[in-house]
Amino acid sequence: MTPDEVARRSAEAMWAGDATSQGLGMELVEVAPGRARLRMTVRADMVNGHAIGHGGLTFTLADSAFAFACNSYNRSTVAAGAEISFLAPTRLGDVLVADAVERSREGRDGVYDVTVRSADAVVAQFVGRSKEIRGTLFSPEPTEED
Repeated sequence: MTPDEVARRSAEAMWAGDATSQGLGMELVEVAPGRARLRMTVRADMVNGHAIGHGGLTFTLADSAFAFACNSYNRSTVAAGAEISFLAPTRLGDVLVADAVERSREGRDGVYDVTVRSADAVVAQFVGRSKEIRGTLFSPEPTEED
């Protein structure tokens, strides 16, 4: 199985059980080893009392992209920490795109950068730290060598 196939199968396994991302209307646009892109439209129930997109939901989109990127190797991986900088407000109807990219991965630890955009504007920058735990997302199929 190629690394891209592993990333795709890992994402499919995660997506099947990710009621939060699905419930928020997120779409998994693409995934590759150490990378993921998710998209979400800001809905009326995602706007706060200032008539702007709730920052917690921007964080959730970035966190989901981070999760798909760091789990793209079929090794169960969780967040060890994350931080976000909000750079511009989002508005009702904005289509947000979160691009997660692996910065480093050594041993069981990883660091991922996630940029969230609305059209051409960067609205948030997220950094996530990951930790591999026991287990995998799917059982690899036996190869001809097995």
